[in-house]
Amino acid sequence: QVQLVESGGGLVQTGGSLRLSCAGSGRSFSDYAMGWFRQAPGKEREFVANMNWSGDRARYSDSVRGRFTISRDNAKNAVYLQMNSLRPEVTAVYYCATVLHSGVWGPLEVYVYWGQGTQVTVSP
Repeated sequence: QVQLVESGGGLVQTGGSLRLSCAGSGRSFSDYAMGWFRQAPGKEREFVANMNWSGDRARYSDSVRGRFTISRDNAKNAVYLQMNSLRPEVTAVYYCATVLHSGVWGPLEVYVYWGQGTQVTVSP
């Protein structure tokens, strides 16, 4: 019954910014890691960023570090992704996800609950 719904995607020109939101329901998210992933046309889904349950630790892929920022608000069961200095290469469907078990925040394989995704398109 865990559900995640992404929002905030859209079309932006190179150099612009977007802020993605993910609203969760079905359980308290304060004990569970959450993450952002993306899938571009013709590519496999890849890791973007994640954050541990308490919000004091985060990981980023090398390609977005310094430009994207993940944050969360456990009171709202929400996680966010601030994306700055956008380039066409980041165009993809972005998904939020969360893990099955508390106390873990590993790679893609441990994320079992997924949202439907939100499209991010960056024009040249």
